[in-house]
Amino acid sequence: MKKVRGIFLKNDLEIASMRQACRIVAIILGELREAVRPGVKTMLFEEIARKRCDDFKVKPAFLGMYGFPFALCCSVNEEVVHGFPSDRVLVPGDLVSFDMGVVYDGFYGDAATTAVVGEPDEARAKLLDVTRESLAQGIEQAVAGNDLYDISRAVQKYVEGHGLSVVRRFVGHGIGRKLHEKPEIPNFEPKGAPRVPLMPGMVLAIEPMVTAGGPDVEVLSDNWTAVTKDRSLSAHFEHTVAVTRNGPRILSLPD
Repeated sequence: MKKVRGIFLKNDLEIASMRQACRIVAIILGELREAVRPGVKTMLFEEIARKRCDDFKVKPAFLGMYGFPFALCCSVNEEVVHGFPSDRVLVPGDLVSFDMGVVYDGFYGDAATTAVVGEPDEARAKLLDVTRESLAQGIEQAVAGNDLYDISRAVQKYVEGHGLSVVRRFVGHGIGRKLHEKPEIPNFEPKGAPRVPLMPGMVLAIEPMVTAGGPDVEVLSDNWTAVTKDRSLSAHFEHTVAVTRNGPRILSLPD
């Protein structure tokens, strides 16, 4: 692993370890999505996440990090990120965002997804579709020779072009032997920011957080759960992506 401008570039073996970490995360997220249904307490998802980490013999990345008390971030409706699993019972129409990470062979994997309880109405379906597609638009720009903020611009343009908002307080990040490495990856184009050329070996956690209302958020009294200030619905999708000579490679797929 070498470092360029403060950014760690991973070699093929290191990316292979990260791929396995991310694959495990993707499998767990898929199982969590399948468990989403009316009447379920969100603490069930924490129990599933911890059990599956034990099964895979990996460490939950978030548990204890900066004092976070759970293995899983579980955020419902207006909760954007860092929500706590709890005794809250899901009802039809709830949006449930899962953000999950593990440590495998000394490397972190990280991904997020949002699911709806039951069938979504038009507004919820739009929020999910736009957020998911904005991630795809950003990933398309994760090409060696592009600028980091080409990713940010693509996400912002797609989201705002559909009348929704990107959260600005929380951003994506580099990832590797640490969960959060340089560079930060905003979901909007920052004004006057210096150019950051994308290079093969960069591994990026790209994660649009999108709201049906305004972009502003606030943190609740638990000092973790971030909610939309106007209490509008929110969605969150994330992939860990390697920049390669042959284009972007999504590491956080189940197979």
